[in-house]
This record gives sequence, structure tokens and C-alpha cells, in this order.
Amino acid sequence: MFFRTKKSGPRIYLQIVENHRLGGQIKQRVIATLGRLEELQGSGQLESLLRSGARFAEAVMLLSAHHNGQLPSVRTRRIGAVLIFERLWAKSGCQAAIASLLRARHYEFPLERAVFMTVLHRLVAPGSDRAAERWRRDYAIEGLEALQLHHLYRAMGWLGEPLPDKEQGAATPFAPRCTKDLIEERLFAQRRDLFTTLELVFFDTTSIYFEGAGGESLGKSGHSKDHRPDLKQMIVGVVLDNAGHPICCELWPGNTTDVKTLVPIVERLRTRFAIGEICIVADRGMISKPTLEQLEARHWKYILGARLRRQKEISEQVLSRGGRYQMVHPKSRYSKDPSPLKVKEVWVGQRRYVVCLNEEQRSKEALEREAIISALREQLKRGDKSLIGNKGYRRYLKSQGARFTIDEQKILEEARYDGKWVLRTNTNLSAAEVALKYKQLWMVEEIFRSAKSLLETRPIFHKCDDTIRGHVFCSFLALVLRKELQERLEATGSQFEWAEVIVDLEALEDVEVVHQQKHFRLRTETQGTCGKVFQAVGVALPPTVRQIKEVARA
Repeated sequence: MFFRTKKSGPRIYLQIVENHRLGGQIKQRVIATLGRLEELQGSGQLESLLRSGARFAEAVMLLSAHHNGQLPSVRTRRIGAVLIFERLWAKSGCQAAIASLLRARHYEFPLERAVFMTVLHRLVAPGSDRAAERWRRDYAIEGLEALQLHHLYRAMGWLGEPLPDKEQGAATPFAPRCTKDLIEERLFAQRRDLFTTLELVFFDTTSIYFEGAGGESLGKSGHSKDHRPDLKQMIVGVVLDNAGHPICCELWPGNTTDVKTLVPIVERLRTRFAIGEICIVADRGMISKPTLEQLEARHWKYILGARLRRQKEISEQVLSRGGRYQMVHPKSRYSKDPSPLKVKEVWVGQRRYVVCLNEEQRSKEALEREAIISALREQLKRGDKSLIGNKGYRRYLKSQGARFTIDEQKILEEARYDGKWVLRTNTNLSAAEVALKYKQLWMVEEIFRSAKSLLETRPIFHKCDDTIRGHVFCSFLALVLRKELQERLEATGSQFEWAEVIVDLEALEDVEVVHQQKHFRLRTETQGTCGKVFQAVGVALPPTVRQIKEVARA
């Protein structure tokens, strides 16, 4: 049954109507006509009728009273992110992997719960472990009643604790094997089947700087990608498979250069995950002559980005070679179409290169340079002293006596690079396949950009290498859960911004109230993407209203 209004001339009447089936069709039957709507509203009879009926619908009364601020709230806790990521924590194998390693250890606190809480904190409000201990009080996470800050530190120390000497066989020269490595290997083994391989892996790094000393050996001075050369830092590398699943993370002292890490990482992957042939896909920052020589000597397959301007062989030979481009993707017609792409193969001796061209990007870069040059010409008319501090201007200037002029040759030289990137490979893949595989590396870089806060996890207050490694590893586990959620959303055809998902999950709350000496829990309404996220993960929403027994407060 439901209310319905019926118009009769200038008057509107309020009726109670019900649906019933008649001859295979749904018909509406008027149960009662209550009167003219404006008279019912003006006299207060409608509100009186609804209040009287609400006595027999306690849930409606509670929700209405709470909405009007007439019920005292005993406690409010957020439940959206907890329910979703608890399910993914179990489904991804994270919970089982940690539990299996803890069977031989005896802690007086729930260590697995401490790790989950820290990972959830990374996903929702990244920050220090000290902040996580305060943050968790507003969340309905089971098993945290007796957890204290020092328990979090001990949990981080356990994750980053080096394994016994006899288990250090697959260690790199930069870092020991730790408990976290065993968790990564168990997660991979759970996902692995007869068709799972690591024939193609993507590798990229970022740096994290420390406000303090940075541990016993991890914090070192090195090339700072964060433009903070005054602070010590560490290097974090992440390896992903062809489908974008995080496989493992690697942590090194901050003075370890990228070019030194590629070969040890591949060696480590082959040993840890029992894989045969592998093709490594990495950015140009990983390339050096000794690195390439080692890859070739080991007969490993690779697809590596090349430096266009710094390598003479690229700038003087590869880019100057003629030849027709092969169309991979035409100019896009719709926003969701792949970016336009052309490729051509170039050989220099025994070295194979693939030149890639994006026509749209070339036009964009040409227009941007034209705008810079146009502005530069106007500035030169008014004087050139202020131009030297502007990097955008400075690259197109040359000195001529005591003054500066535009370097026309530099403009022509820069135009050669518009919309292009060059790859070096020793695979048997076609030029188009090489380019498309390399473009998947941008997925890794996008993860670094969009999840930078997950990986940075600053500030880091830990003083020991073990706890620092555990702290950062929790960010890696957060990436694992994020990927799990994204896959489930994509399977249902949903594509949401990550920040939007988190905001909507955070808005779902569990409110404990007291009514007539009874305790109830009220669930707030779902907002935005929240309902679809619950459906995608297969989690049932709690009832809107449920009565609970009064329990002792944590």
C-alpha cells in the first residue's frame, strides 16, 4: 500500500491505494480517500496520522527521531571501508598468509589485526603508525580492543625482520630477505595456476625521504626525486605482472642508483617465484651500458625505454633513419579510444630499436613550444636579464656577446623529438607489440602517481630498519587490496575515481542510540558509489536498524 494524490478540478485529494493482480495485470485499488490534501496538511491531521501509524513501525520512528536530533547518540563509528577491505583482506590471501607465518610465533596481542588496521589506514588516511593508533578509534574494526601503539611498532618490526642466514639465498646485495618476502611469495603462490607466468614484469622505483635519521642503514643521501637533497632517503621499487597485480616491493638504501638494481631484481624474481624465461619492462632510468651488457650476457629478454637526447646513437642515428611508420592505433575519435600510435623498426648493427610516434602528442608539444617562443620574443623586446631564471625560456636561448638571443637551431632540434619515444629490445615481438607492452609500464607509473601517498607514508618515525621495512610494506599490501577492489569494480562495468570511492565508503556510519532504555544501531544511507562497491565485492549492507545488547565500552 502507498499514498497517492488524485486531482479533481482545482482540488487535490490524498488516497491510500494498493496494487492487486487482476487477469494477469497489475491494477490499483483505492482503499480510502482521506480528504483534500491542503486541508489535511493545514490542520495537522496528516502528521498526526503518520505519527500514530509510526508506533507500529519502530524502525521508522527511530530513523525519524535520529534525523530530527531527538535521540542521544552513544557512539558513531565508520563501517564502509572496514566491511569492504575486511572481505578483500581475506579474499586476496593476505590474512591467510600472515596467519600461517604466525603459527610458530606466540604474541600476546593480535598481530594480524595490527597489520590489517595499518593497511586500512594507508588506504583511507595515509600517515604514520602513531596517527593510525589514534585514527582507529573512529572505526568498527574487530579485534583491536587491547591494541596499543607499541604493538603496532612490534608488528612492523616482525614484517621487516630478516630471515635466518640459511634463508638468505635470494637476497639482493642491497637488502636481506625478510618476513615480508615470505608473505609476497605466499600471495603469488595462491594466485598462481597452470596458466600463471611471469613472462612479462614491470619495474619502477620511487624515493621516500625521512624527517629523521632514517634507520640504521636505509636512510642515505642520494639523488632526490622529491627535490629534498638535504634529507636522507630510501628507495622503494615495485614489481607488477602483466595484469597489473603487485608481485613484490623492494627496499634499498637511498644512495642506490636505479641502474644498479635491475639485474639483481630479475635474479631475485627468478629465484623467489620459480620462473624460467622472463621479459623485463623498465623505464630509461634503469639503463646503463653495464646493465645492458649483463642482460645480454644472461640472454634475458627486455623492453627498455631509451634516452632520446643523451644517447648519441639515438639522436644521431636512430631518429635520423628513414622508413615508413606502421599504424597501430589511428587518430582517436572518442575520448575512450586508445591514443594514436605509429611505430617503425630501426637496426643499428645488432641492436634493435622501435621508434614510436603519437601524432596528437607531437602537435601538442609543437604548439606548447610555439607559445613559449612567442612569449620569449616578446620578453626579449623588453630586456633579457630576467629570462635566465626561467627554465622554459633558458633552453631556447644562446648568448651573443653581452646579450641573449633565441637559438633557432635548438628549436629545430627539439622539434625532432615531438611526440616520439624510442625503445630498445631483444625480443622477437613485432614492433607494434613491443610498443604496446611498453605502454603497459605507464600503468605502473600511474600507480606510483595516484598511490604516491600510499607509498610515501610520511612521516616515518621509526628508528630501526626492520620497522621501516614493515611500515612501507603495509603500503604495498594496501596496493594489493586496491588492485583487488579495482578488478571487482571493472568486472561489473564500474569505473570510479579512487578518491570518490574512499569518500563514499567513509560516509557510511554505524550510529549507536538509546531509545526507551534499549540500545539500537542505525546504519546511515549509502551515498554515491558506495552501493555499487558493496555489490561488486559481494558484501551485504548491515540492516538499517537493529537492536543490540548493551556491551562494555572498549
